[in-house]
Amino acid sequence: MTGDPLFEDDEVNAPLDAEEREQLIPSYITFRYELNEAEQINIGDGMGWAYSGRRDVLDSDFLSELHRRMFGDVWRWAGQYRRTPRNIGVDAYRIGMEVRQAVDDARYWRENSTYTPDEIAVRFSHRIVAIHPFPNGNGRFSRLIGDILAEQLGQPPFTWGSVNLVDVEDTRAQYVAALRAADGHDYEALLAFAQS
Repeated sequence: MTGDPLFEDDEVNAPLDAEEREQLIPSYITFRYELNEAEQINIGDGMGWAYSGRRDVLDSDFLSELHRRMFGDVWRWAGQYRRTPRNIGVDAYRIGMEVRQAVDDARYWRENSTYTPDEIAVRFSHRIVAIHPFPNGNGRFSRLIGDILAEQLGQPPFTWGSVNLVDVEDTRAQYVAALRAADGHDYEALLAFAQS
C-alpha cells in the first residue's frame, strides 16, 4: 500500500514542528495512513476509558487525561498543552486559562439551561477546537467531548456528518465551514452538521 509521506503538509492535518514530530512513539510509521491507523486504535482505547465510568467532561484535568488516553500510545506530548504557535487557536500561553473559561461557561450553560442540551455540547466542542489546546488531534478530541457532554445531558451522541472526517474531503469541508460560521457566533450550521 502506498501513501502520503508522514509529515507532508496538507489541508487536513495541523502541521507539527520538528520537536513535536520527534515525539512520535511507534518507529514503524512512515506514511500518513499508518499514523491515522495507529491513532484510530488509540482513540478507541481513549473512548473506552471515557465511557468506562462516570466522569465529568466539564473538568480541565479530565480533558487532558482524555487526550492523553486518546493519543498517548502514539505521541509523547499527548495530554500536554501545546507550547508552540499555530495559525489557528489561541496563543500557547493562554491555553490553560481559555480551557478553564470554556469549562466554566459550559457549566453555567448546563446549570442555567442557557441553551438546549445539544447546543451546549456543540458550543463546548467548538470552544475547545477553537482554542486548539494540543499539538494535534484537536478536532477528533473536541467531537468526542461534544458527544460525551451530549450524553451527560441526556441526549444521544452526535453523528458529525456520519463519516470519518479524516478520510472524506467534502464532509470535512462542510465541517470546517460550519466551524468558521461558529467562530462568528452562528452555531446553526455546526449544530446541523453534528446532528447529520
